[in-house]
Amino acid sequence: MKLYYSPGACSLSPHIALREAGLAFEAVLASTKSHKLQDGTDFYTINPLGYVPVLELDDGTRLREGPAIVQYIADQVPTRHLAPANGTLPRYRLQEWLTFISSELHKTYSPLFNAAMPEEAKQVFRAKLQSRYRFLDGHLAQRPWLMGEHFSVADPYLFTVTRWATFAKVDLSDCPRVEDFQQRMQERPAVQEALRAEGLLR
Repeated sequence: MKLYYSPGACSLSPHIALREAGLAFEAVLASTKSHKLQDGTDFYTINPLGYVPVLELDDGTRLREGPAIVQYIADQVPTRHLAPANGTLPRYRLQEWLTFISSELHKTYSPLFNAAMPEEAKQVFRAKLQSRYRFLDGHLAQRPWLMGEHFSVADPYLFTVTRWATFAKVDLSDCPRVEDFQQRMQERPAVQEALRAEGLLR
């Protein structure tokens, strides 16, 4: 398999999931600025939408969108328990969290990285993010991971987007459990491996 990624982007989530799963893969750097691979290949020929992540399977099939990719990864190694079994209520809970992170957090950060977005408008998005993180802080008060006592592929996705808070100037000082969650994630060996491989940890 090949994972097309850009350092620190949302592709960090499946990168961590692959390492947690213990699956063999090749990490292929895809610049989100030049939209080219290191060998000069136009990334738009890999993903017409031009963004990461993309997971290319051994038969050449390509999967886009992080929430779909991490579930595929989890299903390849069910003994790792990275996702509940398909068709069960816990699996739908996992999908609920993946959707929440995607729609309520991930996409709300997007305007904060847009240089053309007025600062006044950015404050609206920051306020929305802070309200969502307060909700998460309450949820994490009684459990170490999003799904409860068991780590799942939703956790790397939350970790990945929450890493953007400092750069985007989103104040999480009133969300101590979210900060504790980030620290627990940071300490996981697979997370450290992924961060190091992307040049985000020395």
